[in-house]
Parts: sequence; structure tokens; C-alpha cells
Amino acid sequence: MPSKGWTMPLVQVGLTAMGTLVAVLLGGWITVRAQDRLWQRDNARQWRDIRLKAYTDFLSAFREYIAFALQPSAVVLAVPRPQVPSDLMPFFDEKGSEYKERLEATKTAVRLVSGGSSVIQASNTMVRHARWIAASRASHDAGAIPPERFQDLWAAEREFVLAARDELGLSSALDIRTVPLPREPPA
Repeated sequence: MPSKGWTMPLVQVGLTAMGTLVAVLLGGWITVRAQDRLWQRDNARQWRDIRLKAYTDFLSAFREYIAFALQPSAVVLAVPRPQVPSDLMPFFDEKGSEYKERLEATKTAVRLVSGGSSVIQASNTMVRHARWIAASRASHDAGAIPPERFQDLWAAEREFVLAARDELGLSSALDIRTVPLPREPPA
């Protein structure tokens, strides 16, 4: 019977050690999962901030490009594109080239950081309409550009903003597509 006296404490010690080991492993696993979730949340927040900055910079460059193209002193030359779609491509003088380069650079930044194709497609549409406004400006005074061009331009901007808000996980409670476009002032 002396052996039975030693067996019971060994079993108890073994069970205690095994229970402690399982608790440590379980606690470590829970900690790793919590830290992984925290890392993923921080990573998502960083990417959201990066995207928000890129989208904001793009919208600013877009507005500056349009504002420059509509200035009475802007020098714009429109040349037919040698390939399909064969539309007119605007070219600016040295001063206007800054606006064009900034718009193109921020469009590229949007392509680099965007998490989805809807934002990229919307930015492409915005740039296409901005180019059409600038090309129209080459042959028209700012006040003589067809109003449909501006309606299409601002509609493209709204679509970009909606796509960006959706990608950034921002509330879409305000659907800006339902906000009417400004009409021409009465003559």
C-alpha cells in the first residue's frame, strides 16, 4: 500500500500541471487573437486615413483644374486624340500645366490606394469630364461652355464622393444624388 500513497499525489500534481498548462495556452491564444484584432483595426484605420487624404487631395486638384480652365486668362489648346475615343485633349501653358500635373498625380494616388473599382471608375469619369470642360474652353469663353458639360461634371463628382464615402465606411444617410444641381441663373 505504500505505492498507492505516492500515486495519488503524483496524479494530483500531474492534473494540476496539466490544468495550468491548458490555462496558459488558452490565455495566450486569447491574447494573440485580441492583439490580432487590434492590429487589424489599426491597419484598417490607417488605410482609411490614407484613402481619405488621397481622395481629398484628388477633389482639391480637380476643383483647382476646373477653376483654372475657366479663368479668362487661361491659355488652353485642344488637340484631337490620335487614338480612340478621338475626343479633344486639352493642353495648357506653363501655368496651367501645374494644375494638369497635380490632377494626374492625385488621380494616380487614388488608383494606388483605392480598395475598390467603383472609386477608380468614378475618378476616371471625373477626369474625363474635366478634360472635356478644358477642351471646350479652348474654343469657347468660360460663359459659353454648354451647360450640359457642367451638369455631367458635377454629377461625376457626386458619384465619386458617394463611391469614396461607401469605401471609407461613412454614412450614406445623405444621398447627394437627390440634391438638385444648380440651375443657370435667369437671363
